[in-house]
Amino acid sequence: MKRREAATVLLHRGSGTDLEVYLGERARELRFFGGYHALPGGVRSGEDGEDRDEALQRCAAREIFEETGVLLLEGVTASTDERERIRRGLLAEDGDGWAALRKRAERPTELKPICRMLTPPFAPVRYDTEFFAAELPDGEQPEIWPGELVSGRFWNPADALAAWRRGEVLIVPPVVILLELLVDRDLPEFLSAAQQLASQYDSGKLHRVQFSPGIILASLETPTLPPATTTNCLMVGHDSLYIVDPATPHEHEQRRLFELLDELRDEGRELSAVLLTHHHPDHVAAAPAVCERYGIPVRGHELTLSRLGFPRSGQPINDGDRLPLGASPDGSDGWELEAIFTPGHDQGHLCYRESRYGALVAGDMLSTVSTIVIDPPEGHMQTYLASLDRLLRVPMTTLYPAHGPAHPNGHALIQHFIKHRRDRQDRVVEALGKGPATVDQLVGSVYADVDEAMHPVAARSLLAGLQWLQETGAATEADGVWTACGTDQP
Repeated sequence: MKRREAATVLLHRGSGTDLEVYLGERARELRFFGGYHALPGGVRSGEDGEDRDEALQRCAAREIFEETGVLLLEGVTASTDERERIRRGLLAEDGDGWAALRKRAERPTELKPICRMLTPPFAPVRYDTEFFAAELPDGEQPEIWPGELVSGRFWNPADALAAWRRGEVLIVPPVVILLELLVDRDLPEFLSAAQQLASQYDSGKLHRVQFSPGIILASLETPTLPPATTTNCLMVGHDSLYIVDPATPHEHEQRRLFELLDELRDEGRELSAVLLTHHHPDHVAAAPAVCERYGIPVRGHELTLSRLGFPRSGQPINDGDRLPLGASPDGSDGWELEAIFTPGHDQGHLCYRESRYGALVAGDMLSTVSTIVIDPPEGHMQTYLASLDRLLRVPMTTLYPAHGPAHPNGHALIQHFIKHRRDRQDRVVEALGKGPATVDQLVGSVYADVDEAMHPVAARSLLAGLQWLQETGAATEADGVWTACGTDQP
């Protein structure tokens, strides 16, 4: 898991109820938070110096100039042509002009530290980000040049959150947290509250990660398959909450989950039930403890409930069942959580789609950190792909996998997984076309792009792919040896 240091700037103007902060909209094609609104910022580089605090200040000033053209250097005068030349240089990864300009400054504009946040461990890259506040200098005005950012504007914090709750904009999770702290606080109170919250995060408090309204993601350490190290437990709802896949068997992680659930309940939220996507241990381990502590039932597909035999099991959930969620975060009525039966990875697998914003809780149907293991006889490749095809027909926006960060375009991720599976199947056909072979003999070539340490796991999905060929008459098996029957492919 990679870790990178970054700096970002809460650029503000006005004061009191007139306070506004600047948010830039990231291009949708970007891999990292494409389509989301964020604060200007970026990753620390070697040119920023060795001293961490000074380097992050320099990084913040450089990044905000590159992204918005706002110059946070005092005592510097630069013509419009010089500014444009230096900014274009930065965009072309040539920082010489910026370095020369910085040397002419009397001093950097004061950047007030807000707090430091580390991306929770669900992501393959964790950003150790220092957040700074800076008042828009007189005579400066942000200007977005299309590229990494496509637009930007100043927002009143409450208005930005209202637009987010209406589903009109996407906002990166840490900025949602900061905007919520800004509402009804002046700047000094906000700085104090943000530093206190960040200190609690450092002490183990779970982040309230929200990629979309009405779903809180808590990343919990579990004994799952690498490269994942955590499973996402999701709190779905607003006034009334369903707890989806309370995953962890570890007592210290369960205590962190209880702290978050206690906090939500103390805010007046009702905890309605535990919902399960399927029965695998890295999804269900904390379910009995959560149900016992809060006096709520556990619900899921009937096959899942029958396998687990948990106390406090409630009514099974069937395909198409709709669970009421009450009023949505923007006050809309008729909000529901619809169950979608998606076997293939697990015979009793359910996904859940909330109706207001179209977000999908996908369980182990997809992941944003790895592929999904299809392990026979529980896993069945044709069934899995049929379930993915079904999900393509379900209207959706943000997709929440069990492992990894959420994806803002669920259909794009599903299409990627379908293509990946079919490309992998082509490799199976190609490898088998070279002559009869066992699974162990095939796995090295079919999964040559996968770490050898993971080949025993990959072999299970390979077996599922071979069985798919067998079911279509394209391969046969005898005593563990697989033989191609022709050129037909599924």
